[in-house]
Amino acid sequence: MFIRFVVDDLHHDSGRRCGVFQAAYGLRRSGALTGYDDARLTEALWWFDAHLAKPARLSRTRRPNCAARAICWFKPAAAEHLARIREVRHILDAYGIAVEMITSRRPGYVVYEDDHQVAAFPFRETEA
Repeated sequence: MFIRFVVDDLHHDSGRRCGVFQAAYGLRRSGALTGYDDARLTEALWWFDAHLAKPARLSRTRRPNCAARAICWFKPAAAEHLARIREVRHILDAYGIAVEMITSRRPGYVVYEDDHQVAAFPFRETEA
């Protein structure tokens, strides 16, 4: 079972709901965070920058400049990552950004995989 945290906004390339990282960076850019919450969110995002690889590929083709339509899902074994993403979720919730956790056994056509996540081009029936 793969796990994804999403908000209601749609991503412009994938047409699917935006993930929690996009929402977190958007909240930071908005200037709405208190100093304490900004520090907490900055630390959490820094941790992910250091401990979660950025997928080398987010499209089904290797051609340059193709739309990045793959979406990322955590693997269930990524326990520390999931615990830390829940901290980010808590901050977003406090600022009125509703975050939903969704799961899928079939996230789509996998174009990237590491120990903690997969990036997959979603199947038509994949809720994402």
